[in-house]
Amino acid sequence: MKILVGYDYSTVTQDVLALAKQQAQAFKAEVHLLRSLEQNPELKRDTIQQAEQNLDQVKGEFVTLGLACDTHVVISGLSAGENIVQFAEQNSIDLIVIGVRRRSKVGKLLFGSNAQLIILTAPCPVLTVK
Repeated sequence: MKILVGYDYSTVTQDVLALAKQQAQAFKAEVHLLRSLEQNPELKRDTIQQAEQNLDQVKGEFVTLGLACDTHVVISGLSAGENIVQFAEQNSIDLIVIGVRRRSKVGKLLFGSNAQLIILTAPCPVLTVK
């Protein structure tokens, strides 16, 4: 089994990681941690390196528990939701674990909702944590 974790720095990140660890232990799954960064002229090398370091640190927590874990920093013009769905399709992911936060209807209208996109278009079940 393969589990994909959409990793960001939101308030629910620790809860998402805890749940992913539980699922990975229960199903002896391989975990993929994915951090999506938007490609633009203002994206700095330091930002990319910081994302990689954060993922490596989290990977260490999974490895300590004896869980197989890979990290991926994806830089593209797509939204985080689109990157997660695309990665899941290309890598035969069995479960996606993401965090969700409350947004007003106007906020969703203006900024969209990555969680909504993932839930509606993912090729596999999506487990959400709030």
